[in-house]
Amino acid sequence: MSCFRLRPKRTNSEEQVWQNGLKKVAQDNGKLLGLEGDVDLQFLLKGGDLIKVRSRSWHKNRFLKLMEDCRTMGYPSQKFWKRDKTFLIDDIESVRKGRQSDGLQKYTNASEEEKCFSIIFRGHKKNLDFMATSQEEAHRWVTSLEKLINNMHNLNKQQKSEHWIINCMRKSDKNNDNKMTLKEVKHFLRQINIQVDDAYAADIFKKCDTSNSGTLEDLEIKQFYDLLTQREEVDVIYNNYAQTEGEMSTSDLQNFLLNEQREHATTASALKLIEKYEPDETAKQKKHMTKDGFLMYLNHEDGSIFNPAHSAVYQDMSQPLSHYFISSSHNTYLLEDQLKGPSSTEAYIKALMKSCRCVELDCWDGPNGEPIIYHGYTLTSRILFKDVIRVIKEFAFKTSEYPVILSLENHCTVEQQKVMAHHLISILGDALVTKPLGNTIPTDFPSPEELKGKFLIKGKRLNKLDAMFSNNNTVEEDTVSEEDEAADCKENGEKAKPKKTKIKLAKQLSDIVIYCKSVHFGGFEHAKDSQAFYEMSSLKESKAFNLAETSATAFIHHNMDKLTRIYPAGSRTDSSNYNPVPMWNVGCQIVALNFQTPSKEMHLNQGRFMPNGFCGYILKPQFQRSLSSQFNPNRLTKGPWLQQKTLHVMVISAQQLPKLNKNKNKSIVDPLVRVEVHGVPADNGSKETHHIENNGFNPSWNESFQFPIHVPELALLRFVLEDHDAASQNDFIGQYCLPLASIQNGYRHVPLLTKRGDVIASAGLFVHVMLVEQQ
Repeated sequence: MSCFRLRPKRTNSEEQVWQNGLKKVAQDNGKLLGLEGDVDLQFLLKGGDLIKVRSRSWHKNRFLKLMEDCRTMGYPSQKFWKRDKTFLIDDIESVRKGRQSDGLQKYTNASEEEKCFSIIFRGHKKNLDFMATSQEEAHRWVTSLEKLINNMHNLNKQQKSEHWIINCMRKSDKNNDNKMTLKEVKHFLRQINIQVDDAYAADIFKKCDTSNSGTLEDLEIKQFYDLLTQREEVDVIYNNYAQTEGEMSTSDLQNFLLNEQREHATTASALKLIEKYEPDETAKQKKHMTKDGFLMYLNHEDGSIFNPAHSAVYQDMSQPLSHYFISSSHNTYLLEDQLKGPSSTEAYIKALMKSCRCVELDCWDGPNGEPIIYHGYTLTSRILFKDVIRVIKEFAFKTSEYPVILSLENHCTVEQQKVMAHHLISILGDALVTKPLGNTIPTDFPSPEELKGKFLIKGKRLNKLDAMFSNNNTVEEDTVSEEDEAADCKENGEKAKPKKTKIKLAKQLSDIVIYCKSVHFGGFEHAKDSQAFYEMSSLKESKAFNLAETSATAFIHHNMDKLTRIYPAGSRTDSSNYNPVPMWNVGCQIVALNFQTPSKEMHLNQGRFMPNGFCGYILKPQFQRSLSSQFNPNRLTKGPWLQQKTLHVMVISAQQLPKLNKNKNKSIVDPLVRVEVHGVPADNGSKETHHIENNGFNPSWNESFQFPIHVPELALLRFVLEDHDAASQNDFIGQYCLPLASIQNGYRHVPLLTKRGDVIASAGLFVHVMLVEQQ
């Protein structure tokens, strides 16, 4: 007897109701996305045949289409016992036209370039590689998907929330008749991560079932939705200031902005917010803001904790390169661990698209005279050096136009070094810096502004830069000591400490190292007396942390006119990370982290580089750039760095937290919030709310915390939400991190990010923050 159950066949009238219901769902969702009647949306809803590519021999037909919720794509599984394959539009990082993925490069022919496209996902989810029947059809898929992704991205938090709740309602409406029974209401409540007892569910149902029909429909569902999404905490705030006919006048809103948000609000700026967010035309004409408009404001960028003025490049970008923190990656080629994980060009794309501005290339001799990149002396897979350079050229400046440093760890023979130099020069072309800017011997770094769209090579050099301006630049090749990190890497694998190896360096590779010449670190005094500004050292974390602890002020002065790169210990074979904050505290610019590893350290890195247009460069505070500075993060003295303040944080509520175990219908989270400050040692702190039982939909805490702050310019604020577990370690729900200098005071919404740093579309935290001078 078969163990598979087939759905009973619908009658013609039932099928008609079902199909009409699906059309209505698609129309409603298209309208919400601003794509009502859009031809590209209709194209995706209709779907079409594509060839899915997984290997040279695995090319199979798949019918891909957008589901009626307008947020899920799907195609039927070819195995009848398996569910259809689906994925969320929110999970798509990008759509790439052409053969721009590892799979399509390996498993399709160059002649099929124009028919190919890839769907790239956030996190570790594998890419989907497709081939369309024609160039035109591939173009249609790419442009239609990009339009849908952009429109989804541009929804504000309230619209995303509505979209999410409405689609949970639709999923609970099992027979698609646009009515909800009590059983379907209970299912819906579990879908949205809220646990209620049967009596409460029945009470809500009864209150809304005004027709006494035993089902909710039309306006009754609207009433149910309004009852469920009512934000009491927002109602209280709104009612305190809505002093004009039950609504906020321009003057009322201005008072709120001045008193609560501590903004320099004028009548004009208050009116601008009404024009921007008020959905009711009658209220808008009266220059009033309704409660719906107020909630819209709170859920948009103006009501975010992150200052929207910092979302574009706002800092001075004309200072020397050494005056900036630079977003930097370690072992960029790896997707996983350092022993047997895969190497991939995709890892470079992901890092560059996150505005990483310094990537690492471990270069070794490869077959057929072509250098390869992999983690030496391990089982990690290998990729061609030239393929990596092509990918870097393609993706380096898509999210930031500021310079990218290629950090070379060179293990190649002279012959393959010449091939490396050839690929760098021929592929990167004029974008590669091959000589100093200007016609004289440089005495300081150029600025990020001057180096826009340029690549810098970090590596060994045979001579000083001065030789380029004299006749002494004739040496063809010579020996140089290997990179410090290469020696440390070998040391990690051997019991006896090996002597540092000498390697032969090709002139062609040496000549393109201009502003980032690698040298061994011999101490701060030696560097001050003997090193040119462009000679930089790489320090492993243990040495760097020791220097930061014992010689912080000297370290800061060293980093004023020279670059320093910090890298993780070789013992971190799991690709874990060290804490970058102490390194930023002493002004280190290139604090290289394993971007492939989701971790607290990467959350701090993402927070540090979130402002200034997320361009990968952050101007260091003045006291880390001024030669007269005596700043020491470990022993604070009076100076411009010392600005004693108190950070007040009230954790009010959260909205629509994700279910952690989607396979368990009754798995509801018990959330708690931890608030952390990371900065100089005197500012570090962490405080935690109590946990809320069985409510991930709208938990409320109303707990207040205070943190003393001494050096706000170096402090980061991090929120972490966890699912409380009395028996084991709490599970991670979401997080958000930003510099204290970029927060907006007052009642603010905090977006939540996944462990990998991607936005959780409908979830958020509602807080009140205030950074005030200490009395």
